[in-house]
Amino acid sequence: MPSVTKRTYADRAAKHPIPVAQQLLAVCDRKRTNLCVSVDVTSKASLLRIADAAGPYCCCIKTHIDIVEDFDRDLVEQLQALAEKHDFLIWEDRKFADIGTREGDLMTEEKFGLTRRLVYSSGIYKIASWAHITNAHLVPGEGILTGLASVGEPLGRGLLLLAEMSAKGNLATGEYTAKNVEAARRYPNFVMGFVAMKRVDEREETAGGVTAGEGPDFVIMTPGIGLDSKGDGMGQQYRTPDEVIRESGCDIIIVGRGIYGGGDGNPSEEIVKQCQRYQAAGWESYERRLKE
Repeated sequence: MPSVTKRTYADRAAKHPIPVAQQLLAVCDRKRTNLCVSVDVTSKASLLRIADAAGPYCCCIKTHIDIVEDFDRDLVEQLQALAEKHDFLIWEDRKFADIGTREGDLMTEEKFGLTRRLVYSSGIYKIASWAHITNAHLVPGEGILTGLASVGEPLGRGLLLLAEMSAKGNLATGEYTAKNVEAARRYPNFVMGFVAMKRVDEREETAGGVTAGEGPDFVIMTPGIGLDSKGDGMGQQYRTPDEVIRESGCDIIIVGRGIYGGGDGNPSEEIVKQCQRYQAAGWESYERRLKE
């Protein structure tokens, strides 16, 4: 079989074992977009306004719901309505990374697992009830996947593992990245892919990896995308959509400040303009990749 980088989103959607990955890839194909818009704002009104402006041009909206100062259930309901209206998925960037068992500790794995499940399913946010996708670090071990899967899998949710990061000097490299891929293969009905900077799941067979096209179909979603800048003052390093989609074999570009600016966000007209730029650039890179 060819590498997934040579398969269309439509073909991958039709054959993917995880329902939410099917939905995401189908939306990409249907809307001709591989753009995920990251909306990191602190007010309900700004989040909804940006999501409404960006919604027609993206496949996914990524939220940090715990920074919204006036969060309420109405926000969730309105966000779900926008997802239905504009045909996009919702990804809550929770980055689960709860601790695991400590030998000799009175806290048991069962209790730690319960904590993870409750953070995902309960509390004021009830993330699993509305977010199609969430993500996690593998630092505490595979127990975190078991706990999250027990909540998310019955609801048809999907999980991304943070296999790599875009910040300068980050430690998610090498063996740690490889361990993420190994763990993901053991949860084929829940772990839908990775946050990563390249196609981490397809390596040369001689290096102990999986030959291109033979392993599971993982969706690679990539941050650190910029058309106008190569970095910022906080260690973020930017690459172009072409570098990410065509050259590195990733599937979806994640863009935040490049689209909505900062604070409460650019005017809606500017958000639409920037979304159209990134949508066009990402899709052109995908089509070029298929032809090469």
